[in-house]
Amino acid sequence: MEDVLAGEIDSYLEKNWESIVADIERVVRIESTEDLPAAKPGAPFGPGPRAALTEALDIARGMGFEVHDVDGYVGYADLPGESDTQIGIIGHVDVVPAGPGWTVEPFAVTRREGYLMGRGVIDDKGPIVTTLHAVKFWLDKGEKLPYTIRVIFGANEETGMHDVPYYRERFADPAFLFTPDAEFPVSYGEKGLYDATLTSKRFEDGAIIDIEGGAAPNAVPGIAHAIVRADASTLPAAEGIVVTDAGEGTARIDAQGKAAHASLPHLGKSAIDLLVAYLLENDVCTADEKAFFELVRKLTSATDGSNLGIKTADEHFGELTVVGGTICMQDGRVRQTLDSRFPTSTTPEELTSTLAALASEVGADFEATRMVEPFLIDPESGYVQALLSAYNEATGEHAKPFTQGGGTYARKFSCAASFGPEMPWIEMPEWAGGMHGPDETVPEELLKKAFKIYALTIARLMELDL
Repeated sequence: MEDVLAGEIDSYLEKNWESIVADIERVVRIESTEDLPAAKPGAPFGPGPRAALTEALDIARGMGFEVHDVDGYVGYADLPGESDTQIGIIGHVDVVPAGPGWTVEPFAVTRREGYLMGRGVIDDKGPIVTTLHAVKFWLDKGEKLPYTIRVIFGANEETGMHDVPYYRERFADPAFLFTPDAEFPVSYGEKGLYDATLTSKRFEDGAIIDIEGGAAPNAVPGIAHAIVRADASTLPAAEGIVVTDAGEGTARIDAQGKAAHASLPHLGKSAIDLLVAYLLENDVCTADEKAFFELVRKLTSATDGSNLGIKTADEHFGELTVVGGTICMQDGRVRQTLDSRFPTSTTPEELTSTLAALASEVGADFEATRMVEPFLIDPESGYVQALLSAYNEATGEHAKPFTQGGGTYARKFSCAASFGPEMPWIEMPEWAGGMHGPDETVPEELLKKAFKIYALTIARLMELDL
């Protein structure tokens, strides 16, 4: 990093860090989960995403940017350059539901031992606000940059990315775009995305009164529970399991796992798997329930799909991954979601064929709800190398670009990459939660480092011949 520029970036960060945290707090405090029944013109994803989008645009306007609201689907803030050619940056202000298990208020920023806690601090409110400040660093310098920078705030990343198509119908793609909604150093490809739902037959006079687990379909579930017809005193102790008397000949069985994003399932431990394994091992099921839960276990007990017969890998992405994110009971039927991230060595049609056959064997319904092909760009392109150069210059590392299992906004644009700020190799405190789970936490130092990387990245992208 050039000494003068590095000094200016450090100076901005020192003077403005508390303002950055305060701006993150402004959007975190808004419960911006999708609420389609409450959608209306100008708020297509409900009042929460609408309010968070308004707040983000107000923050950007207060910084001095030109801001625009695209009918509540997205908003953007421009830093005009010498040309209309754009460098785009996109993050999102919608979040997954808080879910159970929090020890702090989800919709507020709690500071603890150098960390920020709250829904969205790492996915993705904290990163997009930090990146906006990195652009403000260049605004404050007062230099006219060669290209226009457009910071786009999405409002529907977590539940379908229906915001970006609406934007792209009205505006040309930036010449290049990155999203601060993934891992460092630079991701140049994303696995295919495949979601599905398994729904059991209706259980007549079953042992399961109720079952619930997981906060989002695209996460390893950290918590799950079931209410069953059984004598709690006869059910044995087990690791990760708590059994309590629920009255009138019923028992409540709680399972505690570890939440993780579906793209990094090895970082988690499925509470649904713990719960279903306990039900099966202790014969707390009828025959029909047992058949369905054995299928659920095939899904939840191996994240590489080997128990389902869909294990595969390729040279770009490595292994397929699969998780069972949520489970619930409705009208006597158990509904289990499935989230798979797949490489180029299989297809959505092949996955559907295999999984639907397994469901049919136990009398369950199967529905594929999302099928998105893998996304790749050239890792040797000037864009990827500019991002990588900025990262290595700021960190002193010699990192290489990679591919990932997460599905980000990058795949929605013609020329894009996902770019931090997560560093999953950083050791976190035992009490710290991950994205999509309870007690979502990010180190303040990680966001500070990301700010420096993003500020330098803008300089490197401005050196390209677009």
